[in-house]
Amino acid sequence: MKEDETKMVTILAIESSCDETAVAILRDLEGDGKKVEVLCSEISSQIEIHREYGGVVPELASRNHSLALLPLVNTALKNAGVKIEEMDGFCATGGPGLASSLLIGHTAAKAMAVAMGKPFVSVNHMEGHLLSPFISRDNGVERNIALVVSGGHTMIIESGGFGDYRLIGRTLDDAAGEAFDKVAKMLQLPYPGGPEIEKCAEGGDDKAYAFPRSMLKKPHYDFSFSGLKTAVLYTLSELDTDEGKPRESDLPDLCASFQRAVIDVLVAKTMRALRESEASKLSLSGGVSCNKVLRSSFEEACDAAGYELLVCSPHLSTDNAAMIGYVGLQRFIRGEFSDLCCDVNPNMLMNDIKLRK
Repeated sequence: MKEDETKMVTILAIESSCDETAVAILRDLEGDGKKVEVLCSEISSQIEIHREYGGVVPELASRNHSLALLPLVNTALKNAGVKIEEMDGFCATGGPGLASSLLIGHTAAKAMAVAMGKPFVSVNHMEGHLLSPFISRDNGVERNIALVVSGGHTMIIESGGFGDYRLIGRTLDDAAGEAFDKVAKMLQLPYPGGPEIEKCAEGGDDKAYAFPRSMLKKPHYDFSFSGLKTAVLYTLSELDTDEGKPRESDLPDLCASFQRAVIDVLVAKTMRALRESEASKLSLSGGVSCNKVLRSSFEEACDAAGYELLVCSPHLSTDNAAMIGYVGLQRFIRGEFSDLCCDVNPNMLMNDIKLRK
C-alpha cells in the first residue's frame, strides 16, 4: 500500500435527528482533517408527510426513518462509488433531537460499525451545524465567531478551532426558526413556515409595522423572540380580518416587517460579538441561514466592516449528514471514538461539547 493511501480516511455518516433521513460519505486523502471531500450527501425529506399536520409528528418521523434509511445507505454507496467494506468508521447524530428519530440512525450506524469491525463516533447535531461552513474549505476549522440559527437553536459561539468553543450568546426563549414557524401558523401559512414567510415577504414593506427588536441594546449577546411573536399576534387582532384569517393584502407587509425585525437583531448582536473578539471571520449556519435576506444582510455588514463571511450551500445548511460526517471525521482522526453502549440524548446541549471558560 502506498504511503498516501495509508493516510486516507473514509467515513459514512447518518443524520436522523428530526424529519430528514440523511446519509453522507466523506473522504480525507491526507488524514489531517483539513481538506475533506464530500463523496455524496443524500437526503430523504418528510416535509410532504408532515405538512398536513402543520409540524413534525414524532411517530411518523421515526417510522419513515426506518423505511428510508437502508435504501438511502445503498444509494449513497452507489453514488460515491465505494463499498461499505471501504469505510474506516461510522458516525451518527446522538442529539439533540427527537428520541425516536435519533435512535434509528444512531443504532444503524453502531450496527454497521460492529458488522465491519470499525470505530463508531456519536456526533452532536449542533456541532455539525457549527462546523458546516468549513466543510468545503482547505484549512480546516479556523478561528471565527459563529451564528448558529435554526428551528430549535439560536447561538453565538466563539471558536478558536476544532473542539475549542465558547458559548457567548443564546436565545432565552424561542429560537429564531421557531419564531418563524409560529408566526407562519398565526398567518395560516403552510408548513414549514420559514420559507413561506420569506417567499411572502418578497413583495412587502419591511417598515410597515414597527415590531420590537428585543434586547437589541443590552450589553450581552443573548436573544429573545417571544415578545416579537406576541407583537405579531396583537397586530393581527387589531387588523380587520376575514373570518379570523389575515387578509391576503396584509400578508406581504406583515411577513416583511417580522422578518426584518428578526434579522436586525441577529445581525446587530452577532456583528458586535465579532467586533469585540479577535476573530476576522464570521460563520453562518443552520437552516434559517438559507434565508436570502439574512445572508445578504450579513454580506453587507461584513463587507462594510472588512470581515470574511463563511456560509455553505443551502444543501449543507439544513439538516444533512455531511455536517455530521465532517465532525465525525475530525474526531476519528483524533482517535476520539464513542463507546458502542452510548445512548442518544434528545436534550443534548452545546455544553456537552468541551467549552472554553
